[in-house]
Amino acid sequence: MLRRSIIAAAGALALVLGGHRLLPELGGLTPVLESVLPWLGVAVPVLLVAALLTRSWRVSVAALLPAAVWGVMFGPVLLHSPPGGPSDLSVATLNVGVTNAASGQAVRALSKGRDLVAAQELTGGGPAAKELSKRFPHHYQVSTIGLWSRFPIVDARKADIGLDWVRALRVVVRTPKGKLTVYVMHLASARPGRTAQRDETLLHARRLIDGDDSEHLLLLGDLNTATTDRKRSNLVPPLSDAQQEAGSGFGFTWPSSFPVTRPDHILYRGLTATSAGVEKAAGSDHRAAVATLRFEES
Repeated sequence: MLRRSIIAAAGALALVLGGHRLLPELGGLTPVLESVLPWLGVAVPVLLVAALLTRSWRVSVAALLPAAVWGVMFGPVLLHSPPGGPSDLSVATLNVGVTNAASGQAVRALSKGRDLVAAQELTGGGPAAKELSKRFPHHYQVSTIGLWSRFPIVDARKADIGLDWVRALRVVVRTPKGKLTVYVMHLASARPGRTAQRDETLLHARRLIDGDDSEHLLLLGDLNTATTDRKRSNLVPPLSDAQQEAGSGFGFTWPSSFPVTRPDHILYRGLTATSAGVEKAAGSDHRAAVATLRFEES
């Protein structure tokens, strides 16, 4: 009975890992499961130990199947090294946390050496916005989101992602390498069984990107969709992901105390990511996503 249970569990785990995109959405439950998909690998060593205790080579082989699937899926992520090389931009995005009394301290540390900093869950006249405005000569803030820049902002406006309040903006920044269009977004939240509104905001974001003919474009923010979430395919492609292209490891950003998923993203086109990573942020329940990028030649 134990042997059959181990074989069945190993088979089911391998199928969920390798075929998760074929599973029905189950009212939004499956996309949430996909958000923590790499963590299903925690079950692999448990199955292997249990298989060894049975002293059956058939059971042991069965237990190795999900290990192999996990390795094929996520091994390259763990072994990937940043490409490096020269960069033209250093950027960061952080959900500072609406109740974070230390948000000023968080963005002060994050600002060092950055050219662009995007922030979400800002409060009107709060410490994060005040601190960023001290450190950057240019900024544009609407509602609870904003972008701070070392370079001049030559165009700025709100962007519609289908919510009843403003949680997206579009600016054009004039850099030494040319104009750069930057979107900052805070998409709707996704919870078990409640992903419909998040999915709708993702579709709005995709329409904005498709309708924008800017050669060089960045999308920064808390997109509430993980790298392994099926719905992220609405944005990647056509955009590229800095963490995937130039990061090391999974780059989890939430929750900050023990990150298990990555809702915060730096996406782009017309650029090349040279490095990417994650930084702690005082008081926030998110960690910051950071990256350096280089302009691609026309």
